[in-house]
Amino acid sequence: MIAVAGLSHLGIVTSAALAAKGFDLIAFDERPGVADALAAGMLPISEPGLDNLLDKARYHLRYTASAADLTRAEVVFITRDVPTDASNRADSSVVDNILKAIEPHLAKSAIVVVMSQVSPGFLRPRHDALAKKGVLSFYQVETLVFGSAVERATLPERYIVGCENPSQPLPPAYRRVLEAFNCPILTMRIESAELSKIAINCYLASTVAVTNTLAALCEKNGADWAEIAPALRLDKRIGQHAYLAPGLGLAGGNIERDLIAVLDAAALHGTEAGTAEAWLRMSAWRRNWPLHVLSETLLGRQKKSSTRIAIWGLAYKLGTHSLKNAPSVEFIEHLQRTRPALSIATWDPIAPLPTELTTEQCRQHDSPLDALDGADALVIFTPHPELSTVPIGEIVSRMHGRLVIDPFRVLPLTTAQAAGLRIVSLGVPSC
Repeated sequence: MIAVAGLSHLGIVTSAALAAKGFDLIAFDERPGVADALAAGMLPISEPGLDNLLDKARYHLRYTASAADLTRAEVVFITRDVPTDASNRADSSVVDNILKAIEPHLAKSAIVVVMSQVSPGFLRPRHDALAKKGVLSFYQVETLVFGSAVERATLPERYIVGCENPSQPLPPAYRRVLEAFNCPILTMRIESAELSKIAINCYLASTVAVTNTLAALCEKNGADWAEIAPALRLDKRIGQHAYLAPGLGLAGGNIERDLIAVLDAAALHGTEAGTAEAWLRMSAWRRNWPLHVLSETLLGRQKKSSTRIAIWGLAYKLGTHSLKNAPSVEFIEHLQRTRPALSIATWDPIAPLPTELTTEQCRQHDSPLDALDGADALVIFTPHPELSTVPIGEIVSRMHGRLVIDPFRVLPLTTAQAAGLRIVSLGVPSC
């Protein structure tokens, strides 16, 4: 039997993926109500394919709030998502709390695998302490991506495992779990594995930052980034899967968290990490792009006392309900703080408007068109596919104004412009 301890996003998906492979699995979380809610089928997250995966897993998966149920587990995966503060610094105490809760109940030959997102150097002292009690421990890099977590959990590209001695084979019980997913297994030092996770996000951050830097130039000099990106994808040194779509900076918290970890580690060891600072500055600047556009095109010129803004999409990306560092939330907070009389109407199919943002002047609606009624401007923060099929004529008839801030080019440009809408998108000069 194997176990998963910590049932947030990572733990829920990981436990389902392992159980769907036929492993008898105990999924543990001591927080009140978490295990009971999951056992009743109430999911706190939204992921494409998760319902089907859980349906396959149900005969092998049991949820519990009691650490004592882990006594028979050969391998225990620590999978609690690590929260971050307002500065995107991680609080790893949640991992220590789980270790403290399960340690008295671990079998003498048990194997502990930490998958939670931790800073470099986290596992070594815990590893040494567990080793004194006869418990082996490893660090396994998680590469969960909101919106495609099920795919990445069931069809992993590779496993990266940090261990005491990379030249030695992994324990049979742990190896059987990994080999069930039929992908390469890279073993390395514990510290190397911890830094590998951060290295992946640093490279992603660099691609996002470069793309947004050059797309911003396109918006000013007449170039179109959509024409440039295909040339880059055909370059083998960059590739077809590169992050070449302009966006609203980094969001979701994970990449920002790892950049902060690099800055903290560099400060500790006296190394240079100015590139990470630059990526974070670029992200913050780009996140405010819709607000800059709105100020330049509407708010700075608006004569009437009341203005209504429609927002389509709140989640920071497709396929998730997460609002962590979402540009939409920052946008709404700024408008509520600086223009309290302004009216905001939102819509998102899965991400709810936060309670603290909901007021008489800011409400969520059941459909995209309902949110448009009387709007002076429309801002699209999440490129939900169904938005591309909303009739342009309906958009025009519902709106009072004609400004559409469409960062990701969701609406059909030619049709929208022919209907009199003014479309402003990332990476292309304003029309």
